Amino acid sequence: MAAESSWFHIPRGSPFSLANIPFGIISTPSSATPRPAIAIGDHALDLRAFASSSGFRDLSVIQPHQAVFSEPTLNAFAALGRPVHSVVRKYIQSVFAADTPYPEVLKANSALQKEALLPLAEVTTHLPFAIGDYTDFFVGLNHAYNCGVLFRGAADALQPNYKHLPVGYHGRASSVVVSGTPIRRPCGQILENPKVEKKTPVFSPSRKLDYELELGAFVCKANKMGEPILIDKAADSIFGLVMMNDWSARDIQSWEYIPLGPFNAKNFGTSISPWVVLMDALEPFKVAGLENSEQVLRYMKEENKENVYDIKLEVDIKSKSGNTGTVTKTSGRHLLFSFPQMLAHHTIGGCPMKVGDLMGSGTISGLEEGSRGCLLEMTENGKVKVSLGGGEERAFLEDGDEVTFTGVCGDDETTLVGFGQCTGRVEPALKLYSD
Repeated sequence: MAAESSWFHIPRGSPFSLANIPFGIISTPSSATPRPAIAIGDHALDLRAFASSSGFRDLSVIQPHQAVFSEPTLNAFAALGRPVHSVVRKYIQSVFAADTPYPEVLKANSALQKEALLPLAEVTTHLPFAIGDYTDFFVGLNHAYNCGVLFRGAADALQPNYKHLPVGYHGRASSVVVSGTPIRRPCGQILENPKVEKKTPVFSPSRKLDYELELGAFVCKANKMGEPILIDKAADSIFGLVMMNDWSARDIQSWEYIPLGPFNAKNFGTSISPWVVLMDALEPFKVAGLENSEQVLRYMKEENKENVYDIKLEVDIKSKSGNTGTVTKTSGRHLLFSFPQMLAHHTIGGCPMKVGDLMGSGTISGLEEGSRGCLLEMTENGKVKVSLGGGEERAFLEDGDEVTFTGVCGDDETTLVGFGQCTGRVEPALKLYSD
């Protein structure tokens, strides 16, 4: 792990310690052009300014590629490959270390500090990647089982294929937005009374708007059409992880998802955190995922059983009146399949992935009370309510509610590896008709 101490002030308990160095895209009032940065403490290091002032003078491997730090997305940097990501991260750690071997780069360079070290409160974050395609998986076993029990009963909660492959569907990349972007309540077809014989829908704003606590992984290596990414190489194709809220309209979903799966119930908005935590930073927190009672086929077999991450995840809901409740505490370890397994399965038929493609894990839920990753599970589809404090309760989200995800690895407050926040506020549905 990285050195614990830095010459630069990093507040105790910051998710962006020297052990982290996550990458993102920022702009500022004085320079509106988006460009790459890393988060450290409560500041961002502007990598365009850092590179243009010879900040990478002692890292020869990146010098021919410094133009990537002037791009408006991380795609070009990610395409350089994981070995380059690793050395760039380690170099930045060494520049900030208390005993830095490169004091002249930044520690003793007050002019560059003033130009390149920007308070996070004063920067605007943007989507870190240009996302070509987005695939959402469903590999949170506890969530899948709980939802299956709600709709089909315990005997048929999981489909026969569930433990043999990472179930997934293709989502809508155009509605993936960065944390802080408001999410408008969608309208669509809902079935008001599923028990009536004649099933006739009505058009309505969603009355069962929900969030889904997920992790997302960005692809950093393309494969040719017809050439799968094999499991022993799949990890090399993953740049890093973000937190993800795949907002869901449960009433629209329950009417439309048979036979082809979610459509309008999911495509209206997906929020992600702005800082991408590199796989190298997460390496110390690898743990075994959920035990699979089935033997997976050869193309998905991983040698290392520790293939997911112990990321402490929390969900807070803040109402329009300001009442806030922490409704979920769980862990990123509650997954049946790893991201390399998802990628190997995604490409086994020859699907070509591109740099910047995004994969979602599916909702992450634990087994205990208070560890469920969505309101559908927690409220048993609206039958019981969750307390927000101040006397407010929720079955599903109301207009003005703000949902915030946080995620962090580790217990030592000087070496936390965290994601920051993934936040979105619910805006009222558009009124499309006057009657």
